[in-house]
Amino acid sequence: MAQDQKVVSLNRHGSFDRFSMPSALIRLRDTAGPELRRVLSQFFDNADDALFDMADRAGSEGDQKAYFDAMRELRLRRRNMTVSVLQYVSRAFNEMGRFDPALGGSGLEDVSPDSLSLVGHAELEQKVAIENLISKLRTRYLDSIKLLTARVEHLVPGVKLAERQMPLSPEVLCTGLGEACGDLDIDIRAKLVVLKLFDKLLFANLDEFYQGANRLLIGEGVLPDLKASKESAAGKAQQQPGQRAPGPAAQAPGQASGSGQATFSELSELLHQGKPGQDGAPAGAVQLDIGTLMIRLGEVQISTLSGGTDRVVPLAELLRPVLQPEGGKVYSVRQVDSDVINLVSMLFDFILEDRQLPAVMKALIARLQIPVLKVALSDQNFFNRGGHPARKLLNELAMAGIGWTEKPAGQRDPLREKVEQVVERLLHDFTDNVEMFAELLADFGHFMDLDRRRRELVEQRLRDAEEGRARQEYAAQAVTDLIVELTAGRDIPVPIQGMLNEPWRKYLQWLFLREGDTSVRWQHAVELTGRLVWSVDPQPVTDTTRTELLRAIPTIVDELRKALQDISWDPFATDGAIRDLELAHVDVFQKLVIARNRPPQPVPAAPAPVIAEPAAPVAGAESSVAEEDQEELAARAEWLARADSLRVGSWIELASDKGKLRCKLAAFIKATGKYIFVNRNGAKVAEYYREDLASALASGELSMLDDGLIFDRALESIIDNLRSSRRD
Repeated sequence: MAQDQKVVSLNRHGSFDRFSMPSALIRLRDTAGPELRRVLSQFFDNADDALFDMADRAGSEGDQKAYFDAMRELRLRRRNMTVSVLQYVSRAFNEMGRFDPALGGSGLEDVSPDSLSLVGHAELEQKVAIENLISKLRTRYLDSIKLLTARVEHLVPGVKLAERQMPLSPEVLCTGLGEACGDLDIDIRAKLVVLKLFDKLLFANLDEFYQGANRLLIGEGVLPDLKASKESAAGKAQQQPGQRAPGPAAQAPGQASGSGQATFSELSELLHQGKPGQDGAPAGAVQLDIGTLMIRLGEVQISTLSGGTDRVVPLAELLRPVLQPEGGKVYSVRQVDSDVINLVSMLFDFILEDRQLPAVMKALIARLQIPVLKVALSDQNFFNRGGHPARKLLNELAMAGIGWTEKPAGQRDPLREKVEQVVERLLHDFTDNVEMFAELLADFGHFMDLDRRRRELVEQRLRDAEEGRARQEYAAQAVTDLIVELTAGRDIPVPIQGMLNEPWRKYLQWLFLREGDTSVRWQHAVELTGRLVWSVDPQPVTDTTRTELLRAIPTIVDELRKALQDISWDPFATDGAIRDLELAHVDVFQKLVIARNRPPQPVPAAPAPVIAEPAAPVAGAESSVAEEDQEELAARAEWLARADSLRVGSWIELASDKGKLRCKLAAFIKATGKYIFVNRNGAKVAEYYREDLASALASGELSMLDDGLIFDRALESIIDNLRSSRRD
């Protein structure tokens, strides 16, 4: 038997070494390595951009530091981490039967309540994160993993393999990634960010990896007829030669071929709630098969090329020619196709009613209804896979449109032109090849990356300028407060007051900006300012005041001159300021002599204070005012909380007499509490302090925009609405 040559003999430990590994497993190992390297390479490329975006939107310096630390470490350790993961997977192959990822300490099963206190907090957090990744990965690719495990076990019948010991199991991959992350020189917060990125950017792209592994073993003749479930086997048995893999259009509602179909099955079931067995096809109607339906949709798609771009046409109206009676025949579609059409129609209804999108962008996206419908009818992953290229492209187009503002007539608009180019290409060329969406997604993503980097440079220059200005304002206010505090209640000669407000203020601001308010030099400058003020108006005067002045004045004068030299103050003006100070000191000594020779003056008695009787409160008025104040304070607190919830990168709409303008929060200057908003080109258009921002939100002058993934929001809304109608 051919298969017997592929089954390995075992040693006495019920395992084998790499030299006796079946040839099919060797090919799987050698193919999985490069494929994993490719997937990891894509992850590191995408992670860099994702971390940069996360840092740009960070709400605190701590979060931003964690993102930048993670970005730096991933760049430095990229090659080492890739090699570490590949070596770990290779060990799982070469030591099959002995190798167990659970022994690597990444699982939680061996952590007892008694020993929990011995496990470091950071280590425990990483264990939990990895366990969550394993669970998500196994759930997401349940069928493919089960099929692959069964085929690997078939090749080594004498080896007792736990599910986690299959060389490409989620436990092996996640534990390998966890060990690779262990070498990252970052704190646990940044490490958890990296693990979250694995979930977001890496694991969502392993579908083809697992399918490819199964295809390879099928090509080697390993259980080629093994199916995920009876329903899947039945569906494939009915598939005609050359037909596309069945998607939602090729299944009955609720007939899930694995966990991947759960979303469509649930939606289909919700669509038919309370309508068992109902079929909306008219009597005598000719049912269109999927091939004919796709051809008719293609004809409608081409016809929309000549239509106007500024009008939104509902999907139901676009589909009229598809089912239009001709030659006395009435046409209908299968129930499952009808469900897909209804769901796509609902999705676009949500998208096109979304107030976040400008009208022009809505009209452009609306032209994609037919291509998206064709994808949903032909591709089983459309409703179930968050990373589907068609869904991602819709999200990217909508997110780009959030911050778009129509330009004046005659002015070039690169973003609008790019969106139009994507739409025209799909309408003109798309048939049923979903790769076109992936190609256009990559092209549009590249365009947006270039645009984003250009805007980030402009915004960074603006942030630097605003932060510099804020530091200047903060330093100026700190110096003003200091001078006011030290001169309060003092009789300062006019020339000395002028010196304090001009050159000395400049010196203090320069020192504050350069050294900071916690530096030794700043503290010394504050002390020198106090001694300078005291030297021209010594209070209180005692018998030792004259002696103290004689001892202190030379040092004060020398330090004053040196300080003004540090800021390159005009030497002639410095000499003038020193002369004014010396004259002020002479005047102080004269006053001390006069005060010593003058007899003490009696202090007049202070008049007794007159205490007025408080007015009797009006009954009920105090409680009424208190209630109004409480309500006003509560409302104010709510709007302040909304202002605080704004993060860098958040989009808002600003209403003014000139119309509505969309702008983005580019910076929050903590030193001054100022929010800086820019338009899509990175130019500053508005600034608010926290209180003013809350007032603008309360009055409707500003309104927040939701720049989340529009397709996902639409799908969530549909599910919520259908479930609500079922409860009603």
